Amino acid sequence: MQVSGIKKWLSMETQNKSEYKVTGEELLAKIKELIREGNIRRIIIKNDKGETYLEIPVTVGLIGAIIAPVFAAIGALAALAANFTIVVERKED
Repeated sequence: MQVSGIKKWLSMETQNKSEYKVTGEELLAKIKELIREGNIRRIIIKNDKGETYLEIPVTVGLIGAIIAPVFAAIGALAALAANFTIVVERKED
């Protein structure tokens, strides 16, 4: 599922980190898309001031009943602010 209007905002110093700017409405869909990619080590959600709201370690065992509360928390975050930055740490090749 591709979310329209989301752009890769900044490639950090290393090849293994990326940042995405999203609105609150796009937040959950983008997180789900990133998790489906399968090469994610950690996801950090920050507000537009750079304050960290949530850090999610994404492991191979993160499935089903374990991930449902994470999605619920992300959905609740989306109601708190209009804009977010998602920092993604990827696994090394």
